[in-house]
Amino acid sequence: MVTSRKRGTVSTAQLLGAGIYTVPEASRLTRVSAARIRRWLKGYDFKSRQARHHSNPVWTGQFGALDDKLAVGFKDLMEIRFVRAFLEKGVSWKTMRDAHVAAKAKLGSNHPFCTHRFATDGRDILLQQAQASGDTSLINIANDQREFERIVTPFLKELDFEDGVTRWWPLGRSRQVVIDPVRNLGQPTVNRSGVPTRVLARSVQTNGSIESVACWFEVAPEEVRDAVEFEQTLAA
Repeated sequence: MVTSRKRGTVSTAQLLGAGIYTVPEASRLTRVSAARIRRWLKGYDFKSRQARHHSNPVWTGQFGALDDKLAVGFKDLMEIRFVRAFLEKGVSWKTMRDAHVAAKAKLGSNHPFCTHRFATDGRDILLQQAQASGDTSLINIANDQREFERIVTPFLKELDFEDGVTRWWPLGRSRQVVIDPVRNLGQPTVNRSGVPTRVLARSVQTNGSIESVACWFEVAPEEVRDAVEFEQTLAA
């Protein structure tokens, strides 16, 4: 089976192994607005006093448009989280884009912030771009290893790496919630039994008892508790 795409085709096997999200779903999981995600993946037009300009995408998404709607893959999801983290630390938009381009070239990946190598090579990439742009905040991040690690390490602790990021543990590795692109199309899932967190949380909301829901779905109560907590953090 093949799913249509504006540029070429994507096989069902590729979709099943890569995770797939709508833009609103990606926004819900990353806490980045849907409008920003679309701009980062599609580019956008803007006007100045002198002329009309176009800003290119920050990176090429895993799927582009599926059935004429923008689709987000698991690697895109991870990239969105890292870009957001640096922007929130005061890195300018231009420098962030330039650093991403440099990282793609140096690390040989269209999703460089998803690679384990970025944890070690990232400071040099950011420092290089900061010096070229004069972005003081980014120079500070890149010069101060502790500051860089403070931004990046919380992300790394939640991620499993093999050839790039393979799983995200949004509540931490000791908890049951996992986002894995090869399970349930990448939807948040309780690890042990494989039930989507949204299903368990909604069942508790409807019936009011974690123990009853655990019994109905034949899962451990801690899986239900973790699913409810995770869904509550997204709704906050």
